[in-house]
Amino acid sequence: MPNSTQQIHPPAEKKTLWAWIVGTFFGAGLLKPGPGTYGSAAGLAIWLTLAQTLHPTHLTLATIIAAVIVTLIGIPAATIVARESGLEDPGHVVVDEVAGQLVALAICPPNWAHAIIAFLLFRLFDILKPPPIPQIERLPEGTGIMLDDIGAGLYALAVFSLIHLRY
Repeated sequence: MPNSTQQIHPPAEKKTLWAWIVGTFFGAGLLKPGPGTYGSAAGLAIWLTLAQTLHPTHLTLATIIAAVIVTLIGIPAATIVARESGLEDPGHVVVDEVAGQLVALAICPPNWAHAIIAFLLFRLFDILKPPPIPQIERLPEGTGIMLDDIGAGLYALAVFSLIHLRY
């Protein structure tokens, strides 16, 4: 199975602008080093904006809706960018990290301490990829690209829930 740095076919000469804007999440995926961390930070920024503008009772629902919207738009965008890059899972596609980070933040109280914990847990599970995330990653094109990070977000959400209930 090719990894994100292996060409699966030659890159496209033309790029689909909307897909590249969404897939790289407005260029966050082009930042170095660690574009995935920048994508996660973008997800955190969206959540912080929601947390500052919404009543806390609406924050969870708004975060879930944002994660669903990002995922639904991200799947076709990630598919197009992967095809046009000639890569199976290009590192510059970070819309998946945005969606996964939002999942990890779904029940987070609106404060920095909890948000940082959710952020770090998501990054940990996104990097470690515990089962069944590797199997999810094998789903075709943008579906696999996006849903493996949703899986990492669910792991982070579960652990965050345990920590939050305890403390």
